[in-house]
Amino acid sequence: MAAAQLLSGTEKDLGGGFKVRRFLPAASRRTVGPFVFFDHFGPVTEVPEVNHDVRPHPHIGLATVTYLFEGAMMHRDSLGTEQVIEPGAINWMSAGRGIAHSERRPAALQRQSFVNHGLQLWVGLPTAREDEPPAFAHTPAADIPEVSVQGSAVRVLAGEAFGVRSPVVPSSPTTYLDVRLGDGQALDLPPLASELAAYAAEGTLLLDGRPVPAQQMVVLPPGVAVQLQGRGATRVCIVGGEPLDGDRHIWWNFVHSKPERIRQAAADWEAGRFDPIAGETEFIPLPRHRFIAPPAPAGQGADPQYL
Repeated sequence: MAAAQLLSGTEKDLGGGFKVRRFLPAASRRTVGPFVFFDHFGPVTEVPEVNHDVRPHPHIGLATVTYLFEGAMMHRDSLGTEQVIEPGAINWMSAGRGIAHSERRPAALQRQSFVNHGLQLWVGLPTAREDEPPAFAHTPAADIPEVSVQGSAVRVLAGEAFGVRSPVVPSSPTTYLDVRLGDGQALDLPPLASELAAYAAEGTLLLDGRPVPAQQMVVLPPGVAVQLQGRGATRVCIVGGEPLDGDRHIWWNFVHSKPERIRQAAADWEAGRFDPIAGETEFIPLPRHRFIAPPAPAGQGADPQYL
């Protein structure tokens, strides 16, 4: 097997004790295909007396891609969208030149305990589309194609794989799969894109017979097929696609090819120039440490680990 790069996640507290494990951007690798951000949250039991709502905050130059395994969220944004996010659906919010949104406990679950578990990813937009008008698209779980491949269930969330294509329309060539493997079950994964990574959200993943350490994302060797195998019931997410057309600056909730646009977005949020979200009065303020200089170019950072 060719060398596969390992990315160790870091724990982040999004506020109020709501913790996620973040795999992208990493010190040794900032992107995989167009994906610039990868957060895994839960499984966590939400109880009525604890508030993990994410207050209104802004984005530019990216698309948020939210996918739940369990639970529910209420998405509201400055376009006027109100959408309950439920397991198996894909919610694709393209920020473009600027959007604000919140993610809160749905009203129907205010007095109940429930488990929340899922992924929130960011996709960088191509330079020609970074400043387009914002947009939101909801694809219900029933519309996401699922196929059986060597006995494993594969949901094609974005892109094309195993003879089916997702109805989700990404901004650039993108691959996003949800693969469920039984104990000892194997699946041969072809090189679906020039860059791919795998992450076991549940269970233990073996890559070409070698176990991937727990809570690690593995960047797959380019251009070759690999074998995925589960140890115990295993759920593996595959992400990737074609790389972005140039480096991106990433600061707080903003992604852009031009540093001046990030500075402008920060000033606009602080001055209240983003369009409001109907019914919202709260907001997340800018971080204390402001964007001063561009981060290191993609590909620079700590020495990578390999499997």
